[in-house]
Amino acid sequence: MNIVLFQPEIPANTGNIGRTCVATGSSLHLIEPLGFLLNDRYVKRAGMDYWESLDVHRYKNYSDFMEKNPGAGVWYATTKGGVCYTDVQYLPDDHIMFGKESGGIAADILKANRDRCIRIPMGYGIRSLNLSNSVAVVLYEALRQNGFQDLKVTM
Repeated sequence: MNIVLFQPEIPANTGNIGRTCVATGSSLHLIEPLGFLLNDRYVKRAGMDYWESLDVHRYKNYSDFMEKNPGAGVWYATTKGGVCYTDVQYLPDDHIMFGKESGGIAADILKANRDRCIRIPMGYGIRSLNLSNSVAVVLYEALRQNGFQDLKVTM
C-alpha cells in the first residue's frame, strides 16, 4: 500500500504516519509544500527510530506526484467523499491520499476525482478525525481487504 500526504502541516502527524507505514510495509509519499522540515525533532520523536526504515518519496506538487506515478490507483480521503472507505475495493498497490490538516485536499483535485473520493463516517458535529488516526483507519481496512499480506501477528 501507499499512503500519500498532500501538503501535511503538523510534524508529529507525519512522524506517526511514517511509523504506521513502516509497521505495515507501506510507502509514504509527501506532496510539498510541507509545513515543517523532515529532520524536525517532532517528526523524529513521533516516528521514533523507525523513520530510517521508511520508504519515503517527496514530490514538488500534485502534478509531480501524478507524473512520477503514472496509472496509479489513487483514493482521495476527504470529508466531502460520497462513498464510505469500507465500501470500495483496494488493490495491493493502491495509493490513498490524505489532505493537509487545516484544509484537506485541494478542491480542484477532489472535483477531478469525485468517483475516487472516500470518507470516514463521523457524527456529532466533528469536522474531521486527526490525520494520523484517519490514515490508520483507512490503511488497515485496505490491508484487511488484501489479507494482511506480508504482515504477521507478533507476541
